[in-house]
Amino acid sequence: MPQIDITLAEGRTPGQLRELMHEVHAAVLRTVDTRPEYIRVVVREVPRTHWATGDVSVAEMDATSRTSPTTDRHDSSAADGQRPHPAHQEQQP
Repeated sequence: MPQIDITLAEGRTPGQLRELMHEVHAAVLRTVDTRPEYIRVVVREVPRTHWATGDVSVAEMDATSRTSPTTDRHDSSAADGQRPHPAHQEQQP
């Protein structure tokens, strides 16, 4: 029975989390020889104040990015004000 455990900073919508679980389930089903009902996907959301990278919490990174000209210090595509694709958001675990 495969169990996939995903931990990320809070802030996604229920729809985004549901889509994540669906896509992970589908990927496991395609690549692992198991029955669909045996696949477990667990998503754990961590408060942004409780997740740090380099001794800076995600909440602190959020606050810093709001005051700097670039929205996301790790992705230059965010400079246009649009949120980068989730796969490119290093600051948002």
